[in-house]
Amino acid sequence: MTDWELFDQVAEIVRGSAPPGLGRLHLRVRHNGLKAWFGDPDPHPEHYEAQIIPADIAPGARERALEIGYHAEHRAEGDNDTALARLLAAEPAWRPALGDEPATGPFLGRDTWRRVSETWPDPDLDDTDVPFDIGVRLVDYMRALEPHRH
Repeated sequence: MTDWELFDQVAEIVRGSAPPGLGRLHLRVRHNGLKAWFGDPDPHPEHYEAQIIPADIAPGARERALEIGYHAEHRAEGDNDTALARLLAAEPAWRPALGDEPATGPFLGRDTWRRVSETWPDPDLDDTDVPFDIGVRLVDYMRALEPHRH
């Protein structure tokens, strides 16, 4: 399976699983991942993402990793800090739903952006269950974090 096919399947899982009460869902499949956001059709700097990242920026990875979670990618670093601070203030509400896996802080590979995400080092992306596993986990982030973003 190509990465495009993988993330097309992940998009279908997310589309079918995301709670409609979170807002209008938008999805963009790329060659190395899936970006998802709610509201305006234009991509938002605060979004959810599942993406393949290089091993050199992923703790514990030898070849590559999969990152899943929330990103704040505003142009101004202060806006990213504000977005993350809002989520950190609500951490007691969302942490039980997401567990210990999510890390918070600077984005992997670009320290002006912020994240609440986890990495899966060297995943077997050919496993038939992996699109489901990725899609469900991304929706876990949406359910847990989206109510606290505003």
